[in-house]
Order: sequence, then structure tokens, then C-alpha cells
Amino acid sequence: MNTTISFKILILLLSAVFISNTGQAQLESRAYFEQVRPRFEGKLAYETVALLEQYWRIAGNTGFDTAVYFIAAELEKAGYELENNANSSSPLTYKIEKRPMNRPTWEPVQAALWLEGEPSPLLESESNRNMTYMYSSSTPAEGVEAEVVYIQNQSDLKDLNLVGKILFSDSLGYRSLQKGLESGAIGILTYDMPAYLKPEINQNSIQFRGLRYDPGRPIWALALSWQAKEKIKKALTKGPLRVKVNVQTKIYDSEELTILAQVKGGKHPKESLVFSAHIQEPGANDNASGVGVQLEMAKLTAELLHSGELELDRTLTFLWGDEIVSTRRYVEERGNREADMLWGISLDMVGENTELTGGSFLIEKMPDPSAIWTRGKDQHSEWGGRPLSVEEMKPHYLNDFILHVFQEQGKFANWEVNTNPFEGGSDHTPFLAANIPGLLLWHFTDQFYHTDQDRLDKVSVETMKNVGTAALVAAYILLNGDQETACSLGELISESAMQRLETEFLLSQSVIQEGGETDQEVLILKTWLDWYLSSLESVKHLGDCESIEDQKSKLIYFATELVSNLEKI
Repeated sequence: MNTTISFKILILLLSAVFISNTGQAQLESRAYFEQVRPRFEGKLAYETVALLEQYWRIAGNTGFDTAVYFIAAELEKAGYELENNANSSSPLTYKIEKRPMNRPTWEPVQAALWLEGEPSPLLESESNRNMTYMYSSSTPAEGVEAEVVYIQNQSDLKDLNLVGKILFSDSLGYRSLQKGLESGAIGILTYDMPAYLKPEINQNSIQFRGLRYDPGRPIWALALSWQAKEKIKKALTKGPLRVKVNVQTKIYDSEELTILAQVKGGKHPKESLVFSAHIQEPGANDNASGVGVQLEMAKLTAELLHSGELELDRTLTFLWGDEIVSTRRYVEERGNREADMLWGISLDMVGENTELTGGSFLIEKMPDPSAIWTRGKDQHSEWGGRPLSVEEMKPHYLNDFILHVFQEQGKFANWEVNTNPFEGGSDHTPFLAANIPGLLLWHFTDQFYHTDQDRLDKVSVETMKNVGTAALVAAYILLNGDQETACSLGELISESAMQRLETEFLLSQSVIQEGGETDQEVLILKTWLDWYLSSLESVKHLGDCESIEDQKSKLIYFATELVSNLEKI
């Protein structure tokens, strides 16, 4: 009781000191919101999704390249000049980088699966575009007919006669079943749908799968929907089952394209913020939505510059390419780039109609202590993430700043904005690997993630407007950031730090009262303190702010009092 009372008194005493008005940051965001909100319509974003979702896109194939040249045409309409044709003073430029690929590209043509005696296909690519494994080879043009062998475990691959058979399993993955091909099997049927995709509800969904390309060993494989899997299992209970399979794909040499657009800064052109959206993958939300939102962001930025309503001190770069590969290369080649990267932001799955897809909009944070101790309101998505170590932390103001701006848009548009601890797996990871502050804008859990039901009808124009608007406003604030911005960020980070320390104190207090170790809970609190002290320090690159050191001292005092309270429990 005494600990709780003393904590409440401490909060009351310090709230007047810490909870300050982040006035300048709000004034800056308000002006930019007034510029962007009426103009970001989501129309170009939606048109982009409608085009791209027609294609199964991987680097070098028809759909991927169609996307690149569509982006280029829209950039030119907006006033971006091809870099080779532009002069050094041109503020808006773009370029397409071309590179040889270390393997051919691939695209599906058509596929179908029939059960013997059935007049209609059990599955066909017109309705299940993801049924063909990525990099699957073709069957003969007339297809193949063979008996299906059900593989329940690894021993079946040794004990059963597999010669000339088609392997089917709903318990082993493709890699395990490959051993059966060495024993004479001619193809593979698999079923593997995570529970979060709700396969017993979405019975016709298929999540896309891929196999390793081996030119000397052509292989075909099909992924099954829940409904198809159940029909095959039922048929097998009645005796031997034969099926016919026809798979047609294209595998051919190509080149990898990356497209970059740049808005050159006026005062500090060699400092930049980079937005990255990957083109590949076959879905509408994943990631035609990211491509489209980023394209409309680039178009609107050009319009605001042309009208004289916007000036940018630092350089803004938009990158579209192959997921992680293109961004990592861009980061690794930064010595050859004109502008150094101060921030990197990935747009991935940013268009969900969450009433249909489920989940919510998420900001995946840079590694902070919630990725070490995930508790309270901090929760991982269904994607999941491993626990990080203290040494893997990336303290920076970007987490709280981006959340602050997106919450402003959320409040304005009645739009839900949440966060998740760092998990990885998208274009923010190359930035972080190079110690460039970076985070991910995305949605999860999406019950149609990576399935052939991730189509245009699951995309929301309103969601894309919200993401694009908030992302641009955040970018403009950072790109024009100065000493006043640094001081405002210091106030924002100080307030966020106090709120976090209070939250962690209450969680730790409950743990200790239930028998948990005090030393561990003190460590958690001290780790958050260290993270926020470093985050406060990080604002200084925008300008010297005298209040930062005072804010750090007050945070240390506050955290020391909280630790003292914990140790008295």
C-alpha cells in the first residue's frame, strides 16, 4: 500500500515537469497535414494495385517489369526527369537500374488438377493462381496421370513404392518430400495453411509456396487448398486414387530492375530519407498496395513542389524493387550515392480493408526493449519474432515520432493505429543492419496473407490514404527538421519515456508482488531508461537543443525513484 501511494505522489510531482506541450512538432505536422490531406486521394494508389494484382510478380518477369515501367511513366507525368537526361540542378529525377540475375526468372501460365472420374478440375489456376509452386517446372503439354501416394511421415518415403507416383502430404513439407523424388516419384502435392489464415473458413485459399530452382532437375509441385486436401483424403479412403495434373510455366533468362525517384533537397541535399516498397509477390495488399501508396506519395510531393507550397531541405528518395535484395544493395552501395541515408521506412501491406482481412495497421518499431521483454500491450504479430538482446537495441527517436504522427492521422480519420515489437522480414531490415534508423509500416494479421484471395476487393482506398498521408507528413517534418524540431522531439521523447517507465513500473510491481525476482524487474526498467536516454541523444543531429540534457537528468531521477520503489516491495 505504501509503495503504491508513494508512486502516485511521485507521478503527481513530476507530471508538471515532464508532461509538456510538444507545440512545435504539432504546429509543423498541422501545416503539412493541411497540405496533404485534401490532395492524397488514393486514386493513383488504387489504380496501381488494380494493374499489378493481375500479375504473379517476381524479379525479372512480365508482371514485375510491367510494374517498373508503369511507375516510370507515372513519375514522368508528375514531372520527374530521367536522370540521364536531367541536369545537376533538376529537383525531380528518376532512374531504372538494371542488373544481371544469378538465376532465371519464372512465371506461371496455367495449371489444373483433376481427380480421376471427375468431369471438372479439383483445382485450376484461373481461380487458384497460387496453386503452382514458384519455380515449378512444366509437365508435358498434355499433362501427366498417375496414382497418388499419401505420405504421413518420413518412414513412408522409405517404405512405400514411390516409382511413377505423385506424392501427397498434409504433414510433411516440400523439402522433406523431395527425398521421394529421388525414389522415382514424379511430382508433389502439399497442404500447409497456418491457422491464422482460417483455412476451414477460407476453404479455397492457397498460400503460395516456392521450390529451389535446379536447371538439371526439373520438378513440378502444387499447393492445395483445405477443400482440395479434404477431397483427396476422402477419395483415398475408398481405395487407390489416380489424378491428372497439367502445369505450364515459363522459366527464362532476364534482368533485375530497380526504380528510384529522388526529390533533391535544397539546403542539405546529401542527407536523405528513403521510402522502400517491394514489387514482387502476387498479391494486391502484398505488396501492390505499398507500391501504389508510395507512387502516389511521389506524385503528390512533385505537385506540392511545382506549386511552390513545399520546399524540402533534405533529399527524399523512393525505391521500388525486389524485397530486401534491392534495399540491401542500395544501402550497401551508399558510398556511390549522392545522399547519405538518415532514415529508412518500408511500406509493405499498407492497403488492407481490415473489416475483411482482420488485423490492424501496425508500425513495427526499431528494436527497443519490448523486443526483449514482450509484455503488457506490447505483443508480437502472428508473424512472430525471436527475443532480442540488449546489444541488439537500436535506440532512436524515430519510433515515438512516427507513432505520434500516425496517431494524429488516426484520431482525425477514426483509424486504428497500433505497434508491434521488432520482428523483421521486410525492407526495413537492411537499413537497421547498416545502423540506419528504419521501421516498417504494415498490417497483420491478414487472413488472406500470401494467398490467392489477396485481391483487389480486400484493398481499402481509405486505408491507403491514411498511410500515405501520415507517411508524407512524417517525412516532410524530418526532411525540414532543424533546431526547433530537435527541441520538440526532445519534449515528445521525454513524455513518451515517462509514460513507458510508468507502464513498466506497474507491470514490474505486479510481477514482484506475485513472487517474481526484483533484480530482473529492475533490469527491465534500467534498460528502458538507457534506451530513452540514447533516444534523446539521437535528436541532436537535427540541431543543438539545450533542454535535452535537462530532460535526461529528470528522466534519470524519475527512473531512480521508480527503481527505489520496486526495491521496497
